[in-house]
Amino acid sequence: MEIGIDSFAAAANGNQANTEKNVQSMAELLERIELADKVGLDAFGIGEHHRKEFLDSANTMILAAAASRTKNIRLGSAVTVLSAADPVRVFQNFATLDLISNGRAEIVVGRGSFIESFPLFGYKLDDYDELFIEKLDLLLDIRDNEIISWTGKYRPALKNQAIYPRPVQKTLPIWLGVGGTPESFVRAGQLGLPLMVAIIGGETHRFRPLIDLYRQAGKKAGFRPEQLSVGLHSLGYVADTSKEALDDYYPGYAETFTRIGKERGWAPVTRQHFDAQNGPRGALLVGGPEEIAEKILRHSESLGGISRFSFQMDNASLPHTKLMHSIELIGTRVREMVNKK
Repeated sequence: MEIGIDSFAAAANGNQANTEKNVQSMAELLERIELADKVGLDAFGIGEHHRKEFLDSANTMILAAAASRTKNIRLGSAVTVLSAADPVRVFQNFATLDLISNGRAEIVVGRGSFIESFPLFGYKLDDYDELFIEKLDLLLDIRDNEIISWTGKYRPALKNQAIYPRPVQKTLPIWLGVGGTPESFVRAGQLGLPLMVAIIGGETHRFRPLIDLYRQAGKKAGFRPEQLSVGLHSLGYVADTSKEALDDYYPGYAETFTRIGKERGWAPVTRQHFDAQNGPRGALLVGGPEEIAEKILRHSESLGGISRFSFQMDNASLPHTKLMHSIELIGTRVREMVNKK
């Protein structure tokens, strides 16, 4: 199983006010990606947001900087908000990243969990689904063909248009990032795309019926089981001991999700809620190396097998030194234990 890290490039103190500190935050993020490569992790993803809390609105620029400082780790998005983007530019950006990284780029496309990109780029939220479906169709056409003719509703038509540059990889990997909508799982299967499932709450095993839908749709469309990869993106953090991990992670987690909850109508986070989410079947993976390795394997078994697990762990306002140590533990201990089982 591949083990990776995802980051949303948190801004210093949750805002854009202190440019000097955000310069430091970006430098530290690149250090973490470099360390992830050195300790043998398989992938590092950078999200895309257009909010004051994050520095990842131009994630391919961060990934390109990381490519120049790494050798083996795969570099991708987590996710690219395709509904509000131009698929031509998305492909060109990641094809360029593929050239810089010598064939280590990949894209996870999705709708994103926030909606600020729609008004920012002049799109209507009412067109949420249609935008994504149409733009995914165009992106896949560009990936598979150097010269395309294409017509859609939300973008000017392309007629015998060549799209450059072309990537190093014969087929640039495009994952479909999904939450909990059955139609999205079926669509990924019908297209034969690898599936990245974001599970940030509840009990992970409850996603099994949706993943079964994905595999059934893929089989019906003629794809082999080995072509239908499933990845899991979950909130997590590893420290030397379980107690240390919980003590480190909970305060920042509670602050972040209580703040987001005010926007979405969620109840404030309590320690009881947190402990339930971090229980044996819960979506959170916060603890010591051995218990987290066991939990990853347990999640994989409950979902019928996964090929990648990605930790999203910079959402709890943890200091850089703590995140660096966690990455080291994940690379040198968790990954090894997962793949020895």
